[in-house]
Amino acid sequence: MTRPLDLLAAVADGVDPGPFALVRREGADHLDLFTGTVRTVDRLADIPLPDDAPGPRTLALVPYRQIGERGFAHVDDRVPLECLLIAGHQRIGLAEAVAALPDAAVVTRDAGFDISDDEYARTVGRVLDEEIGRGEGANFVIHRTLHATVQGPPLAAAATALRRLLLAERGAYWTFLVHTGDRILVGASPERHVSVDDGLVTMNPISGTFRHTGAAADRDALLRFLRDPKEVEELYMVLDEELKMMACVAEHGGQVVGPYLKEMAHLAHTEYLLAGRGSLDVREVLRETMFAPTVTGSPMENACRVIARHERTGRRYYAGVLALLGHDTAGRQTLDAPILIRTAELSPTGGLRVPVGATLVRHSTAAGEVAETHAKAAGVLAALGLGPDAPRADPATAGREPAPSLADDPEVRAALAARNAPLARFWLDQRGATALPGLTGRRALIVDGEDTFTGMLAHQLGALGLTVARCDWRRPEPVAAYDLVVVGPGPGDPRNLADPKMAALRELLADLLATGRPTLAVCLGHQLLAGLLGLPLHRREAPYQGLPRDIPVFGTTRRVGFYASFTALADADRVATPYGPVELSRDAGDGAVHALRGPGFAGVQFHPESVLSRDGMAVLADLLGHLLERPALTGHGRAGRG
Repeated sequence: MTRPLDLLAAVADGVDPGPFALVRREGADHLDLFTGTVRTVDRLADIPLPDDAPGPRTLALVPYRQIGERGFAHVDDRVPLECLLIAGHQRIGLAEAVAALPDAAVVTRDAGFDISDDEYARTVGRVLDEEIGRGEGANFVIHRTLHATVQGPPLAAAATALRRLLLAERGAYWTFLVHTGDRILVGASPERHVSVDDGLVTMNPISGTFRHTGAAADRDALLRFLRDPKEVEELYMVLDEELKMMACVAEHGGQVVGPYLKEMAHLAHTEYLLAGRGSLDVREVLRETMFAPTVTGSPMENACRVIARHERTGRRYYAGVLALLGHDTAGRQTLDAPILIRTAELSPTGGLRVPVGATLVRHSTAAGEVAETHAKAAGVLAALGLGPDAPRADPATAGREPAPSLADDPEVRAALAARNAPLARFWLDQRGATALPGLTGRRALIVDGEDTFTGMLAHQLGALGLTVARCDWRRPEPVAAYDLVVVGPGPGDPRNLADPKMAALRELLADLLATGRPTLAVCLGHQLLAGLLGLPLHRREAPYQGLPRDIPVFGTTRRVGFYASFTALADADRVATPYGPVELSRDAGDGAVHALRGPGFAGVQFHPESVLSRDGMAVLADLLGHLLERPALTGHGRAGRG
């Protein structure tokens, strides 16, 4: 077995010791050294996971192009899915590792971004106008890459960068160096993507960026940041998007814990934790959660299309994950996967890439997002000698507990706690029995319009007592076996009936109305339903993306969350339609239709399933009482009014 210090000495001397990984996980007083051989595989399902012994067995480098496994759009750069098959695992004390890693100057040349600040700013403007403004989604992450050439042995430069990150960076989920022979990755990622331990699936959405110079962050400025609507809504949106993922990999969806402040050397973020019990193979968990909305956008499938339209090149490992797979002592599978951000990639010939991205939302400004990319790159660039150094810790104090932070300040804690006040308790609390009388055993089908909000909706309807199935709009199921059909949300312009999705969903709604089968339409489904009823559709001047509002819903004020750029309009609260009289809940100012209901059907422009919808469960309970008051169509009994 390779002695750890011998390996580090070889690296410091510029000698290639073979494939290895050095990993410090958050709060650990040591680094894990993994050695072994490297294998390239095609799919996540092919990642080796031998069960011959407990502990970590494989470290996978998952590139962004694996998103193709889900059928999502991407620029295919042919970057491989490499796996370090772990043959040796040893621990090195943090102080011991810092002392053994090289501390020489890292020299680079020809450093510069592939996209200039001005060009990136223009891209931001196009995405805000052409994508968010036209209903293609709520937020999108567009990246740019700094390129340079390292002088001298790249592995020694990466080891020096690792040492500096261990000393200067803080708050990282993983600080790591991975060497496969064909590439080197070194970085300090702040964000866990997904982990599985003891059957508990955990995700960690992080968003909002507070920039500082490395000195003590200004308390008043931090409090302003924590109350900034743009920063608050940005975190809410990625929280919603990761709850969608948890709905697919955890048996009862995810429970929300937080928010917390994550402080790093050059900036601070806000974060939540999501947790839920699951039983999927960890490779399937990886597949179902490709990739984090914090590095792609939402809704996920269309975010990938937007990225492919606006980015010049493939992302390589940026926005992918490192994934450490293994088994615990009881034989259960384990997974720990940080997102590959704040990471540099070096080639054997010294080519250096540092990709960074900014999250674009309706409040974004071009200048602000340009500055955010520079701030996010600062830590790893400083470690590589390409920026001002963050304050360095004394090597003798490596691994000791940090001094008290602003996260301990009572006003900071209060500002964070206040973010939960308007949110849906369904996702924040332990869930008890909420089933409505008469719904148990009745069946609902949710038709997905390319927005996996439908997964969260399925958990809510299930909690209310329904048995729920989902299908893709491209592969619809026969509706005769269901008491209720939900035509769900999705991106796009509902007026464009040349779009195959719009045409198919409108045809489905027309058939449901004609046959009288109980129908609930949500967001895009609501817009298409309103169009069928003869109401005009209108593109909003300012998108309602990630926007919570207090609105009237059939006589009761409800707090609900919107993700829409289009709305139906009406100038009266009741309209006559070919399908009978329809009652509307409208905006008093502009006539925007928030909700509608008629004989056997209803529609809502907002998302009752969103974490932004504090009153979402109450709205659903009321609508189910309206829709399922008649005897069941499938012979399961009679629903109560709830």
